This record gives sequence, C-alpha cells and structure tokens, in this order.
Amino acid sequence: MTEQRVCLVTGVGPGTGAALVRRFAKEGYKVAMLARSADRLAELESEIDNATAFVCDVTDTAALTQTVRAIRDTLGAPHVVVHNAVGGAMGNFREIAPEVLENNFRINTLALLHLAKLTVDDMIEAGAGVILCTGNTSAYRGKANFAGFAPTKAAQRILVESIARDVGPLGVHAAFVAIDAVIDVPWTRKAFADRPDDFFCQPDDIAQICLDVAHQPR
Repeated sequence: MTEQRVCLVTGVGPGTGAALVRRFAKEGYKVAMLARSADRLAELESEIDNATAFVCDVTDTAALTQTVRAIRDTLGAPHVVVHNAVGGAMGNFREIAPEVLENNFRINTLALLHLAKLTVDDMIEAGAGVILCTGNTSAYRGKANFAGFAPTKAAQRILVESIARDVGPLGVHAAFVAIDAVIDVPWTRKAFADRPDDFFCQPDDIAQICLDVAHQPR
C-alpha cells in the first residue's frame, strides 16, 4: 500500500474485535481500537503494531464524536469503519425491560448511525471508503427469547442497506456481514461444552471475510 490507511473498529473484545484489529493491522492499516475497557485495549495496544487504543462508550454520542475527531487528528480520517460493538440480551418480550431493548438499540443501531455520519464525508471527499457492520442471524428472524436483541439487529441491517443505497454511488461501500454461527470465545465454549471444535466459528475467519469484503471490487 502506497498510503497507510486508517481502520476504526468498535467493540474490541477478546474475540472478533481483537481478530479484526490484528487482521487489518497485518494488512498495513493503522487501526483505531474502540471499547469501554481501558485495560483490554492497553494489552492489545502493547501486542499489535499500528494499533491505537481509544476508550469510548459508543452509546455516549458526545464521547463518540470526540473520539472520532481524536482519531482523525492523530491517525487520519478512517478509510474503513467496522462497527463490531454489540448489545444483546436474552428473554421474551414479556420478560425484558423496555430499557434493555432501548440500550441495545443505542449500541447496535444509533451508534452505527453516528459513526457513519461522523466519517462518511471524508470518504465521499476521497471517493472511496468502507462502512462494515458485523451482524448475525437475529437480524433476519425474531426468535422468542431474542426479543430484547433481534429487533435492534434487524434495524441495524436495514440501516446499512440504506447507507449503501445513499453513498454507494459516491464510492463508499457499506455492507452487513451476517455471522450465522456460534463464535469461539470463552463464554460460548462454556455454554456449548459438549460441542466439537468444528461447531464454532473462528474470529480470525470472520476477520478475514471482513477484510475481503472491505477490499472487494466495486
């Protein structure tokens, strides 16, 4: 790459988020890592070259705005934005508190809206850019115990489609990557302890697909 581009990743945890950071950094990107855990980010920052930590709660619009500005000032305008932060909850519609659904909507959908609005102008000016969202099967179906979660992922998917139709003709690629699998992280290994290794989807494989989608021909 003749120019070192910037990738912004939200929801950098021990699974998919960390894998995304490693894969884009390996590709030569300067990666801005966003999460609420300063300790986790500091650990990854010490392990991964070209990765910079930015502690941020994506539901805090003012903090998210300041963080994106700080990334632009220190690393440059993001060329790729991967919204990987996720809010989830289990329970049927009679059990969940409305506040749970509202908070998940703020994480999954509103944060995506703000991220896109904060970064897309630079992409349009450059004539290129990518807005990706890691999703899951809940965006396509409403199972009984996913009432506090699935509606927000469905809204997220539709928002990505709306963004794609709007700025795609201007050179900005927007895509929703649906992960129809159980991701291999410690809590899923515990929850599905009787399952074989090949039951789980590997975070590194997800990261590779996201990189491929970000670089796919227009």
